[in-house]
Amino acid sequence: MKKNLVLTGMMGVGKSTIGQDLAGKLDMQFKDIDKIIEEKLSLSIRDIFEKKGEEFFRKIEEEETLNHIKQKNTVVALGGGAFMSEKIRENTKKLCVSVWLDLGIKFLFPRIKMNKRRPLLNSKSSEQDVKNLYEKRKKTYSLADHKIDCNFKTKDEIVKEILKIYENI
Repeated sequence: MKKNLVLTGMMGVGKSTIGQDLAGKLDMQFKDIDKIIEEKLSLSIRDIFEKKGEEFFRKIEEEETLNHIKQKNTVVALGGGAFMSEKIRENTKKLCVSVWLDLGIKFLFPRIKMNKRRPLLNSKSSEQDVKNLYEKRKKTYSLADHKIDCNFKTKDEIVKEILKIYENI
């Protein structure tokens, strides 16, 4: 039985979209941790941050992530900040194959600007805000088992690249 596949990276990079495609092609379940949390609490991620705080969100995120990465035959899309948690990272590294989807700020920024649901970055965030968060996180993202440079690649090219990595494990 192959290990689960976990996608990490900045918000807006395409973890959910890529993850759904991968799960379909690999005949695996797909789990989007942010969506699972939103459904469980009947609140958007942004509302959870605003009403209950980031600390509350991170606790729920850790519980849900640890639960879902242990399930068999699963592709998991982590929230943008989940891999920053040492506990999530260690368990992911032990139980799964992790892939960092990396996308440059010039591509990431317009995606984040369009999405009103993001709690840490939103339509009011500047390109510098996005760059600052990326710079803060990239060293930790680089601890993933594999890195995919998503710049100038289509969704299908990214999926094929991950499939190639996963099939050779």
